[in-house]
Amino acid sequence: MSNINEIDKAIKILVKHGAKKKNITLMQCTSAYPAPYEEINLNTIQTLRNKFKLNIGFSDHSLGTQAGVAAAALGATIIEKHLTLSKNLKGPDHKASLDPIEFKSMIDSIRIIEKVLGNKKKTITKSEKKNIYIIRKSIVALRKIKKGEKFNKYNITCKRPGTGMSPVFFFDMIGKRSIKNYNKDDLIKI
Repeated sequence: MSNINEIDKAIKILVKHGAKKKNITLMQCTSAYPAPYEEINLNTIQTLRNKFKLNIGFSDHSLGTQAGVAAAALGATIIEKHLTLSKNLKGPDHKASLDPIEFKSMIDSIRIIEKVLGNKKKTITKSEKKNIYIIRKSIVALRKIKKGEKFNKYNITCKRPGTGMSPVFFFDMIGKRSIKNYNKDDLIKI
C-alpha cells in the first residue's frame, strides 16, 4: 500500500538510522485477502530492483502458488506466503493461505525455478555436448551429383548428423564445382 515516493522515504529513514542497504529486502505486496491476480503486478519486482538497488522479495496474498513461483522466476529473493492448517478458520488470511501440502509444492516449484534460471552465461551444456553431432546438421547431397557439377540450392541441403561440413558454409558452396560424385544424402566434402 505504498507508492514509489513513500518507499523511497522509508528506505532513507532506515539508512539514516543505521540500516545497511545490503541488509534491506524490499517486499512487493498487494495487501488484499485474497489479492486479485490482475493487481499483483509482479513486474514491479524489476522496477523496484532497478530503482532502489536492493534485494526484492514478494509477500504473496494471492490464491494458489503461481504468483510466488513467478516472483522467484523474476528474481525475488524472499517469498512470503501464509500457511494454514485449515482454510476454513476465521480471519482474512486463511483463505489466501496454503495448506502444508500446497506450501511444499510451492517450495519444490521454486527450487526447480532456481535451477532452470541458471547463471546468465550462454555456453554449451554437458548434456548438449553429448548431442552435438546427433542434432546438428551437415551439408549433404539432395540428389545424385556428378563430378564437376556446380552445387546449387537444388542439389544440396542440410540434414543430420552434424559430422560433416557445417550449414554455415551452405551459401559458400553454391556455384562451386563438385570434385567427386555424390549419392543422395552423402556428406559434401570441401
